[in-house]
Amino acid sequence: MRSSLLLAALCLLPAALAAEADPGAAKFRVEDATLIYDTEQAGLGDDAEITTDDIDRLLTILRDTPGIETLRLNSSGGSVYAGDEMARIVIDFGLDTEVAGLCSSSCVNIFLGGAARRMQRGSKIGFHQRHWPVEAMEAYYESWREEKGWETPFDFASWVYRDTQSETYADLSYMIARGVDAGFAVETKKVIATDEWFPSRIELVEAGVLRDAP
Repeated sequence: MRSSLLLAALCLLPAALAAEADPGAAKFRVEDATLIYDTEQAGLGDDAEITTDDIDRLLTILRDTPGIETLRLNSSGGSVYAGDEMARIVIDFGLDTEVAGLCSSSCVNIFLGGAARRMQRGSKIGFHQRHWPVEAMEAYYESWREEKGWETPFDFASWVYRDTQSETYADLSYMIARGVDAGFAVETKKVIATDEWFPSRIELVEAGVLRDAP
């Protein structure tokens, strides 16, 4: 019995050391043919959301673990850029996606990358407009003003106005390309960022958000 417990502890040691070296890696774990991505678990600290580091983490796991068929998601969102890049990887590897708990904000784009898209009973998918906090906007302006040629905050505001329209177009185009009903996609853009819309399972099926593999 004692030798069995020792063997089990030794088997868990590499994973424990990896998690200590890279706390964000704890968001990922593999169970059979399913890769679980969970940003909502306790103890993640600054990594308790979708981050740009997760792009390489996802790609590395998929390259190193043949046979993964499904990405199971539980996340309230995070970086828009990271969500878009992770969605691209999901599409490239031909994965199915599944929600187990919550998938909202930038998590939705990852979910829509799935060939087949499922949602466990009791789970939910949330939509809202994109949001750029004041502090983050100010930091971006100060970091890029010289390179972008923004002489005043009004120059920056003009750029933001144009960029927002381009991002909205790209986001709607992506949703429609992934089989989501165009009218439904437009409706997701009217919900302000401080609120959230959680459509029913029937609405999600009818809109093409939930679907079998095409």
